[in-house]
Amino acid sequence: MDTIIIWDVDPELLRVGGFAIRWYGLLYATAFLAGTTIMSRIFALENKPAKSIDRLLIYMLVAVVVGARLGEILFYNLEYYLQNPFKIFRVWEGGLSSHGGFVGIFTALYFYSKKTPDQPYLWILDRICIVVAFAGILIRIGNFINSEIIGIPTNGAWGVVFKNVDNIPRHPAQLYESLMYLGVFLLLLAIYKLVDTTKKQGLLIGVFLTVGFSLRFLNEFVKENPGFAKNEAILNTGQLLSIPVILIGLFLLWKGWNHDKPK
Repeated sequence: MDTIIIWDVDPELLRVGGFAIRWYGLLYATAFLAGTTIMSRIFALENKPAKSIDRLLIYMLVAVVVGARLGEILFYNLEYYLQNPFKIFRVWEGGLSSHGGFVGIFTALYFYSKKTPDQPYLWILDRICIVVAFAGILIRIGNFINSEIIGIPTNGAWGVVFKNVDNIPRHPAQLYESLMYLGVFLLLLAIYKLVDTTKKQGLLIGVFLTVGFSLRFLNEFVKENPGFAKNEAILNTGQLLSIPVILIGLFLLWKGWNHDKPK
């Protein structure tokens, strides 16, 4: 069956000498700029000092890049990076684990909240998850452009041939996940507008972790198994890592919904 897309796009947007601007890096930077705008609007609505945004951005930038890169190395491609140690620092080429990124974010925001008394830990997590959901939309598009995180073969008319990989029609798993993040982003925005989340701290991050990673768990069934998870395994690495995240999300969802006063 004919496929809708033959994907043969150069991951590099522009190259000048030895310097290249890649689509993935551009989308990642756009995600941070858009996230800063979203958080600035939230801070203005809730009368939080705008000067905190710059410090929060630094915490988030370090947390996401370091956490996501370490997650990719430790969970998915340890052998490759041990053989190619200089590749560890080439984050603009892709290769960032969302699970590692979330560990980095949770850790960094804990220390941020300790130094920012007017922004408790669950309060800042509830708001930053809106930004993270939006960023996920763009980052998965970047993965698609890079022809990475590819799907398993399909005979469906929606199959995509990634010419940089092989000539087999595959599920565009990156785009599926991008649409999932779009749905989660809109859901979080609706809850933020309709529910007094200052009294139900933990609700938004609980929804994000529960819904987002449940969808991620399902999407893994149409992805090629990465890293040390073998193709014959019932669950792959991404699914195994998603299970504890979903459980944490359910706990935070229960806590946020049933506790009207911040602790």
